Amino acid sequence: MKKSFSIFPSQFGFFPYIFLVYIGYPVFSLLKETGAKQMIGYGMVLLFLVTYRQLYFSMGKRKFTYWLAVQLTIVFIFSMLYHLNYMFLGFFPANFIGWYNDQKVFKRGFLSLTFVQIFPFIFYIWKTKTFFTPSELLYYVPFLIIMLISPFGIRSLNRRMELEKELDQANKQIEELVKREERVRIARDLHDTLGHTLSLLTLKSQLVQRLTAIDPERARLEAKEMEVTSRAALKQVRELVTDMRAATIAEELLQVQQILRAARITYQYDGDIDFSRISPFAQNIVGMCLREAATNVVKHSRAAHCSISIKLLSDKMNIVVRDDGMGVTKAKPFGNGLRGMEERLALVDGGLGLKNQNGAVLEMNVPIIKKAGGAAV
Repeated sequence: MKKSFSIFPSQFGFFPYIFLVYIGYPVFSLLKETGAKQMIGYGMVLLFLVTYRQLYFSMGKRKFTYWLAVQLTIVFIFSMLYHLNYMFLGFFPANFIGWYNDQKVFKRGFLSLTFVQIFPFIFYIWKTKTFFTPSELLYYVPFLIIMLISPFGIRSLNRRMELEKELDQANKQIEELVKREERVRIARDLHDTLGHTLSLLTLKSQLVQRLTAIDPERARLEAKEMEVTSRAALKQVRELVTDMRAATIAEELLQVQQILRAARITYQYDGDIDFSRISPFAQNIVGMCLREAATNVVKHSRAAHCSISIKLLSDKMNIVVRDDGMGVTKAKPFGNGLRGMEERLALVDGGLGLKNQNGAVLEMNVPIIKKAGGAAV
């Protein structure tokens, strides 16, 4: 596909066109010249315009330095052989010198610009044998200073734009990582809530099928419990999707009691009941881990009794979940559930331990960090 011609790159907008206004001075000033000097002057103006355009299209390339050298040469010739006022064309190369990222190359460009601007003044003094008047100094010096400072300003501005671009890219990467982490979190939440409840419903439905013929009354009660469990699961899904609130430890303990009761496992709780010292985030983490632990007791332990103990110490919260079941195997304790608990506890610098002791014993420890003023997280 054939590329369309453009005077300047579109990403620079109208900025390159604004600078073209300053080309008017040499164009009108050359009207005072005659003969070959005038023709050569207009030829250099035309070449200057070509370099100006090519510099925009060759940024970051090796040709950029070549076009810049040609432009500096034209400014030098004009200032030396035509009139000192042509030095103001130096604002053009001064702008492009500021685009150099490499410190050494930028320094060479700045020194070249300084030579092109200062030497014509020295040559003028040597040629006329006179020094500049105060009014001439007031006319030239401020513009000369601004011209020599402008590459630093342009370079600083470009560097800032590059840093902002890098920051935008970094923010996009962070957003992508956050999205990935959110997907992992959602998957973990689904596993710890809906997945476990559905597993429980599956077990209950299988039990109902077996009891239908031999014990219809118990089958009816089991079906009723399935209805209660399914409604609880629906509530969990709504809370998970809308993310309206985080579950507290006290709320999760009630959920754990219901899960164990539905599985006909006796339940005992021993420990603190006031968790106001613990931040909502840490409570949500611990609560989800408690639900995961209770669900694993139902699914894997074949236990008849389960006890939970939560102690709030000065520097940590200690949680112990015990059952009198078959214990755990070293090869595959709880599968993805245990790994999910470890990942969750890691978010609050917590730890997890699992051992066999007349059944399975799961112990969790979460540090309590005291803030100034007595609050804890």
